[in-house]
Amino acid sequence: MLGILLPGMAPAAPGKPGSLRAGVARIVITPGLPMWLTGYAGRDNPANGVLHDLWAKALALEESPGHRIVIVTTDLLGLSHDILEQVTHQVDSLYGIKRDQLLLNSSHTHSGPMIWPCVDVIYDFSPEDQRRVSLYSDTLTARLVKVIGMALDKLAPAQLYTGHGTADFAINRRNAIHADGPVDHDVPVLKVVTAHGKTEAILFGYACHNTTLVEDNYLINGDYAGFAQLALEEEYPGAQAMFLMGCAGDQNPAPRGTVELARSHGKSLADAVQKVLAAKMQPVQAPIRTAYTTIDLPFRPFDPGVYRREIAGSNKYLQRRARLMLEAYNRGWTPHHLTYPVQAVRFNNDLTILALSDEVVVDYSLSAKKEFAGENLFVSGYSSEVMCYIPSLRVLREGGYEADENMIYYGFPGPFAAAHCAFLRAGALRLDSLVVRRIGRIAFPASSERGRDA
Repeated sequence: MLGILLPGMAPAAPGKPGSLRAGVARIVITPGLPMWLTGYAGRDNPANGVLHDLWAKALALEESPGHRIVIVTTDLLGLSHDILEQVTHQVDSLYGIKRDQLLLNSSHTHSGPMIWPCVDVIYDFSPEDQRRVSLYSDTLTARLVKVIGMALDKLAPAQLYTGHGTADFAINRRNAIHADGPVDHDVPVLKVVTAHGKTEAILFGYACHNTTLVEDNYLINGDYAGFAQLALEEEYPGAQAMFLMGCAGDQNPAPRGTVELARSHGKSLADAVQKVLAAKMQPVQAPIRTAYTTIDLPFRPFDPGVYRREIAGSNKYLQRRARLMLEAYNRGWTPHHLTYPVQAVRFNNDLTILALSDEVVVDYSLSAKKEFAGENLFVSGYSSEVMCYIPSLRVLREGGYEADENMIYYGFPGPFAAAHCAFLRAGALRLDSLVVRRIGRIAFPASSERGRDA
C-alpha cells in the first residue's frame, strides 16, 4: 500500500485496537413550510409537504484531542461559503476543532430547501421569501454547530472497519456529448462499532446526483440517499447511517422521475452497503492525520461587455447573473478566481478520505483511484461548500452544462480558464503533484518507490 505523510509527521506505525474513540449525533434540519426548494430553475411554488425529514449527522473520531476528525453529512443541495465560514469559526471557538479536523459534506438532494445564496440566480425572491430563506440559513448554521458538539460529547472507545461494494444505477448524463461517458459505481463503506460490538455508525458513499425526483416534485426529502439511509437504519436499529456524496457532477440516476424510483434506488444502494457489512471488512486504526488547503481556480478573463449584452437580453437567468457581475464590476470587485477547498483524512495506512468541494465531475475520483491503485481511497465531492461545478479539462473542452452553463445559475462569470489552471489542466486530479503537495505533503512516495509503505 502507498503511504502518506503530513507535515512534520513520521511514517505511521500500526494503530492499537481500541485506540480510537467515536461519537455520533444527529439533528433535524427540515425547514418549516412554506419553503422554496432548490436545484431546479423551473419550480414556481414553494414546497407543499414533507416526504421524510432531512438530517445533519455528525461522526466524531478521535485518537487524542490533537488528532481527530469530525465528519458531518447533510441532506442538502450544498452549503454556502458564508455558512461554511460561520460553522468553522464557531466550532474552533467552542470545541477547538480546527479547519482540517472538520469535513462537511452535502448529499445534493434537489428536494431540499434553498440554501441562500447558493444557485440564487434561479429565483427572484420577494422580501418575505428572502427573509424566510435567510433565516433558515441562520438556523441551519446553529444546528450544524450544535450537532458537532453533541457528537464530541459522546466520544467512547470504538473499532472502525472499511470495505467496498458496487451499485449500478448511476449513468453519465453527458452521453449525448461523450458517448459511453465514465461512471464510478464504487460504494465505499466505513463501519463504526462500539466496545460492546454494536454497530454505531455506517458511513457510505456513491457518485450519483440526487435527482431521481425532478422539478415537478414539491415534497421535501433526501432523494435516493435519504431513502438509503432510512433503509439501513431500519435494518440496523440504533445505528446512524450517513451518506457521503462522491464525484457526481456528471452522474444521474436512471431511471428517474418518481418517488417510487427514488425509493428503489435507495434500496439498491442500501443493499450494496449491507453486502459489504455482511462480508469480512478490513480494520481501520490510528493514527488520524488531517490536512486542508485552498487552490485558486481562475475564471476566463472578465469581460463586462458580455454582461452588458446579457442584461439587455430576454433570458431572465442571464439578466440576473449579468446584474451580479456588473454590480460587482462597478464596485471594483471584479471576480477573477474561485478559492477552492481541498482536504484529506488519513487513518494509519488503512484508509484515506479525499474531500473535494463543489460539483466535481467523475473524472477526478477515477483518476485518483487509477493513479494510486494501492491506496484504499474514499473520494468525495460536494464537501465544504457547493458553489459551482468543477469540470475536468475533458469536460471543459467538450462544453455544455457542467463546463459553462451552470455558472449562470450559480452566479459566477465562468467558465474556468483551463490554460492557466493546473488543477483542470491535468484533465483529472493529480494527487502527488497538484493538490496533495499544496496541502503540505500528504505526499505519496516518488514513482520509483511506489508499492512500498512510507
